[in-house]
Amino acid sequence: MSGYDLALSIALGIGLAAATGLRVFPPLLVASLAAWSGHLHLNEHFAWLGTLPAVVMLAVAALVEVGAYYIPVVDHLLDTLMAPAAVVAGVVAAAAVMGDMPPLVKWATAIIAGGGAAGLSQGLSMLLRAGSTAATAGVANPAVSTAELGGSVALALLALAAPFIAVAVAIILLGLGVRAALRFIRRKRTG
Repeated sequence: MSGYDLALSIALGIGLAAATGLRVFPPLLVASLAAWSGHLHLNEHFAWLGTLPAVVMLAVAALVEVGAYYIPVVDHLLDTLMAPAAVVAGVVAAAAVMGDMPPLVKWATAIIAGGGAAGLSQGLSMLLRAGSTAATAGVANPAVSTAELGGSVALALLALAAPFIAVAVAIILLGLGVRAALRFIRRKRTG
């Protein structure tokens, strides 16, 4: 595998992982559908992700997850439960698409970059939902849920089409999110 192909597979993994931080199952469903249709090459140990049973299972899980985020109170419970799941999904998504590399390097990269991207985007998503709840008594939470779903699917599709651009978009959005969160925390401390 050339250096460019390796970098491309890592970028693809990070892009998919960042998308799982917004919603766990829709980005995995996108990757599964792409693999099942032959548009995405998976690591041999993750070939199961490109099978019809995996597509069906992930479709059901995605529908349940998306629907549950529109139920008041359940959305906050899901945020709590999905935080570790998002990190695990980010690691799996990253490792599934990373090309031939030594296992230690692949798993370290998947855990640090994939899990880190998923965890950071999940954390910022949780802060956004908490801010939405505090500011609007939860009235705006369905709009937040819709934006998170759209962002997760769009980022997953972008990762498949243009991995380097997806990573750049994820870095910019995560950077803006961290900046906004820090600004919010500073205001709370001073106010």
